[in-house]
Amino acid sequence: MDLVFRGARVVDGSGGPSYTADVGVHEGRIAAVGRAARQVRSGRETVDAGGLVLAPGFIDMHAHSDLALLRDPDHSAKAAQGITLEVLGQDGLSYAPVDDRTLDGVRAAIAGWNGDGCDVDMDWRTVGEYLDRLDRGIAVNAAYLVPQGTVRAYALGWADRPATPAELDRMRALVAEGLAQGAVGMSSGLTYTPGMYASGAELAELCRVVARYGGYYCPHHRSYGRGALAAYAEMVELTARAGCALHLAHATMNFAENEGRAGELLALLDRALAAGADITLDTYPYTPGCTTLVALLPSWANEGGPAAVLERLRDDREAERIRYALEVEGADGCHGVPVDWSAVEVSGVRDPALSGYVGRRVDGWDTARHLLLADRLGTAVLQHVGHEENVRAIMRHPAHTGGSDGILQGAKPHPRAYGTFPHYLGRYVRELGVLGLEECVAHLSGRPAARLRLPDRGLVREGYRADLVLFDPETVAAGSTYAEPRRLPAGIPHVLIDGRFVMRDGRRTDVLAGRSVRRTGATV
Repeated sequence: MDLVFRGARVVDGSGGPSYTADVGVHEGRIAAVGRAARQVRSGRETVDAGGLVLAPGFIDMHAHSDLALLRDPDHSAKAAQGITLEVLGQDGLSYAPVDDRTLDGVRAAIAGWNGDGCDVDMDWRTVGEYLDRLDRGIAVNAAYLVPQGTVRAYALGWADRPATPAELDRMRALVAEGLAQGAVGMSSGLTYTPGMYASGAELAELCRVVARYGGYYCPHHRSYGRGALAAYAEMVELTARAGCALHLAHATMNFAENEGRAGELLALLDRALAAGADITLDTYPYTPGCTTLVALLPSWANEGGPAAVLERLRDDREAERIRYALEVEGADGCHGVPVDWSAVEVSGVRDPALSGYVGRRVDGWDTARHLLLADRLGTAVLQHVGHEENVRAIMRHPAHTGGSDGILQGAKPHPRAYGTFPHYLGRYVRELGVLGLEECVAHLSGRPAARLRLPDRGLVREGYRADLVLFDPETVAAGSTYAEPRRLPAGIPHVLIDGRFVMRDGRRTDVLAGRSVRRTGATV
């Protein structure tokens, strides 16, 4: 036995009762789980785990670490939370599959999420090549979703029009190729261009491809504000028609229109589940959202891609049209709700000369326009539009999993990037009792592993991979706050991937045990 944890409180990820056991690790796998009557024999190394919970490593079902994993080998933002696997390629926009033209547009469009990428050698073009790049060694494991917006940009550019039959065939082929190379499903960002230009019929055709490969569809749907329930219903109906599993990204009910309405969303999902649908969802345990400033603009202002957006913003007449759509009509990019600038806080900028804006609320359209132009669309923002009662109601649902939606870019990112998983355990389990400990751990490990169809992760079981986290249930807590969002959590001393310590005694080791985790299961 390589390593034995003595006397741990095992919370095994299934949702079942915890128990005290010794857990042995050998050659990267859980070799023995010995309860009191059957202790594990000694290993080359023994760790006293008394007073600690031993659980499966946490799975971040919604991560934006697509470049951060490559530029930051330390990646303590996630490793220190007990996360051993992140799902990338979210919200319909990421860096594969691409050609040179597509890559340039995507880099500009999501600079607010990931930076412009100039510090990363993007030597890949296909999904498989990107996953191969991850396999050179990263801090935590990573799975990938084929980003539908990127696929659409590849096939027909940033135009707001239906795809031709040939273009639809090209998109189907790109999605199939990405899944065949190991992607676990497909994502969309249906309030982001160009993905939002796709009709339901177009999305259903792509979902049929996803279903044939045993993957799942992960949409950021068309509205989290006005029309949110209709937007959720569209995704449920669309995937039912396509025969595709559905995982709802950062599923919440925001803006004043939806205060106290989480029960209506959950009733919609329960009806679909009772009818046989395969549906899961993820959330983060905070009320503000986070996105890019340019994402709030109306879709017509984004047509043609980032260069076209900047051209419109420079034109006074076009800029006035954009202002009117945002402040009076309620732009589709802002979920159909007239923007409340006092709820929009700058969290990061691309240009260091604009750093004085970070942490400040946007005080009107003139400031927003200036930032968009001066920062070349690279500004990230928080939107303070959520409701605590909705957050609590949704996290209790049996289909719920944890996802940070963590954007690591910017001087003052959302604290969810560094704090989501310990915040669940400290605030919502220990302090508030919204979830029991065993149930919460299942939401953060076993259930996401089941959604990803991983046969040997997500549970503390003999033969499973030794992706493990040990934490103190009495002290675990998020360190990150809105004022200091990059503080690391407390109460998580040890994190292992394949039996190797990536966190030991609360400190990041130099181990790069992470690799790509590729889709398994049905194929065409």
